[in-house]
Amino acid sequence: MNRDALGEVWLVGAGCGAADLITVRGLALIRRCDAIVYDDLIDDALLDEAPAHAERVYMGKRSGHHSAPQEDICAELIRQARLGRMVVRLKGGDPYLFGRGGEEMLALRAAGVPCREVPGIPSAIGIAAEAGIPVTHRGASRSLHILTGTRRTRRTACPRTWRAFRSWRERWSS
Repeated sequence: MNRDALGEVWLVGAGCGAADLITVRGLALIRRCDAIVYDDLIDDALLDEAPAHAERVYMGKRSGHHSAPQEDICAELIRQARLGRMVVRLKGGDPYLFGRGGEEMLALRAAGVPCREVPGIPSAIGIAAEAGIPVTHRGASRSLHILTGTRRTRRTACPRTWRAFRSWRERWSS
């Protein structure tokens, strides 16, 4: 850690569920970080991989239960980097798939903080694989659609039925 230099933030996908589903790169970053800002949907064993000196900051979110607003999470990441720290923002699944990683990356870049992303296995893929279910299969399913179950506003929300989804998709894809 160098308090005179600006640190960096890595948005790391922890994978879905078990600690051994994290990528090699993600685990290496955890093992050398100065701070780890983590959410609910991770295996706690990954926190044990961080160095003893690393500050551990809980900033979890689940639908309807937020430990902090998104703006506070972004502010904490920026604060940690300005202390000259190498920061891992550990997120369940993949940071960019419904994980608000895009919002965090934009905030970090706007603040001039160097940042990168390490993908993780999203639950939409990993849970199916654990159950032995291929998400695509030649002759049976030629595409995969991943939709969020939450709504930010009515205008931008995904429809609730497949019939409505079909007309919504046609409207947005033309």
